[in-house]
Amino acid sequence: MHALTLASFLFFTGLVAFVTWRITRRDDHRSTSGYFLAGRTLTFPLIAASMLMTNLSTEQMVGLNGSAFTDGLSVMAWEVIAVIALVALALFFLPRFLKSGIATLPQLLAIRFDTGTQLIANVIFLIAYAVVLLPIILYSGAIGLQGMLDLQGLTGIESNTALLWATVWAVGLIGAVYALFGGLRTVAVSDTLNGVGLLIGGFVIVYFGLQAVSGGSGVMEGWSILKESDPSKFNSMGGPDQQVPFSTIFTGVLLLHLFYWTTNQQIIQRTFAAKNLAEGQKGVLLTGFLKLLGPLYLVLPGIIAYHLYADQGIRADEAYGHLVFNVLPPYLTGFFAAVMVGAILSSFNSALNSTTTIFSLGIYKGVLKKDATEEQVVKSGKVFGWTMAITTMIIAPLLAGQDSLFGYLQKMNAIYFIPILAVVLVGLLTKRVPPMAAKVALVGGCLLIAAGYFVPPFNKLPIVMHEFHFVAAVFVLLVAVMLVIGKLRPRATDWVQEDSGDVDLTPWKGAVPTGIVLVVLVVIMYASFAGG
Repeated sequence: MHALTLASFLFFTGLVAFVTWRITRRDDHRSTSGYFLAGRTLTFPLIAASMLMTNLSTEQMVGLNGSAFTDGLSVMAWEVIAVIALVALALFFLPRFLKSGIATLPQLLAIRFDTGTQLIANVIFLIAYAVVLLPIILYSGAIGLQGMLDLQGLTGIESNTALLWATVWAVGLIGAVYALFGGLRTVAVSDTLNGVGLLIGGFVIVYFGLQAVSGGSGVMEGWSILKESDPSKFNSMGGPDQQVPFSTIFTGVLLLHLFYWTTNQQIIQRTFAAKNLAEGQKGVLLTGFLKLLGPLYLVLPGIIAYHLYADQGIRADEAYGHLVFNVLPPYLTGFFAAVMVGAILSSFNSALNSTTTIFSLGIYKGVLKKDATEEQVVKSGKVFGWTMAITTMIIAPLLAGQDSLFGYLQKMNAIYFIPILAVVLVGLLTKRVPPMAAKVALVGGCLLIAAGYFVPPFNKLPIVMHEFHFVAAVFVLLVAVMLVIGKLRPRATDWVQEDSGDVDLTPWKGAVPTGIVLVVLVVIMYASFAGG
């Protein structure tokens, strides 16, 4: 069994690596545009696949299914509400981003406010990615692989700690090679190949899972048994004691989605590389459609695992790996583990690529060596990237013991998500708000949310009003403070956004109708499962 699993794993992993190398071997990896923005050549399938795969790592696959194991269908908010944010990206944010010809979001803040604001945003992103995002991707990936491939039995390593370190370093080194030697287009191509595998594998797991529920009597029979035995698990309206109460969808949950999909460098960098605005909009809206399918392979397996294993003492974050290992045939287990490695690598190398982009263009070129050549900037990114990768591989195993990976990730993300979103929105929607307002919001917002989570007595606030309502209240406060400062001490002149001329800004004619259809589908999905 192990031999067949390992063989299928190595075959698919090797195939993706070989095809990616064949497609991208002649790409420009020496210039900043070629390395960080794929020469602005990405078409909509590559954009959609790369956005989806950057988003879908094991903190999603393992963490969200783990949340579904506990709370059921209500956690689909982390997938479905993303569609609203993606429509906003396609119709509002992306035309403005491409107009400025930026490679990083902090560059936009430099254009709208000043270089000081850009520097603060650069530092926030770098710290957040180094301490929160990258370690969680590696740790959750290692845990998921251990369950799927039975790495303890396969390797003979008995110590859980030693196995965790070995898995983290193996995945981290491979991801670093992808990100740092190949650049953004290499990442996008490998993401596309892995994305196809992930969607196929995700639905295959649902098929075999429902077969296991029905005892081999068919998928529809399994679906009926699942709904009849656990009707509370199929309620889209989260209760007050669950991770995502329904009311929070309209406050903190929506705001976290808006940041993640519209202002998160890790995600939106591939839209900056779009061939033109129309291709970018198509890619973003296709991502929205794919996110609507998310509950099928990111939530339903967790409910299936609850039905099958709830009485066996399985922890929530172990449920998905346990399900995959037990219901898939050995040859498919290896294939899906390879897809999962692809998902891990995609998120890791995308975050690492974004980190190097921010450092090289924002810190190295912007502050440390303003006269640096193109090759020097790219080289600085690679050196910093390796430093960041090694640091992350050291931090990741130290996360062992977290109750909920996904819950921990959302909490830590909120600290910087909310202030950056507030600053970007106010910056784009006003003309007179000055740089000082942006700096106050960035620094003050991060400190305020961190205090609400970790500093007594302020840490009682998220408990009293729910943490998602709390971060929404902070967002409103930050916007209000910026607008007040803008009234009291406005810019001397109106800010006018100039067209860089880097990208054709002709919009896709189908963008608005498609956006409306996607929003209507979100409403229908919630209404269909309201009340279970």
